[in-house]
Amino acid sequence: MDEQTKTIIAQRLASASGHLCGVQRMAQKDVYCIEVIRQIQAVQAALNRISVILLENHLENCILDVVEGENLGERQRSLAEVASIFEMSTKLNYTIEGELHDNIN
Repeated sequence: MDEQTKTIIAQRLASASGHLCGVQRMAQKDVYCIEVIRQIQAVQAALNRISVILLENHLENCILDVVEGENLGERQRSLAEVASIFEMSTKLNYTIEGELHDNIN
């Protein structure tokens, strides 16, 4: 990862961490639940953006070299890693939606 990307990631993580501490304070102070949820969603959006930046960096700097390389096993392993990231994301979204549905009913 280049230094500029490292700096961007570090800044965004620090910002998300600060916002998360703010959410903790809100919860302790009994702030209106919807406001806490909105702040949690903002933290999640910030973390999702960091994930996108990291994935873009990985695709540009790691996967590209492997895909263009001669080692078929390494290529398959690297592509499987990227696919697993999407699979995990889908599972997380499905689990959250299922839990929400279960709690409403």
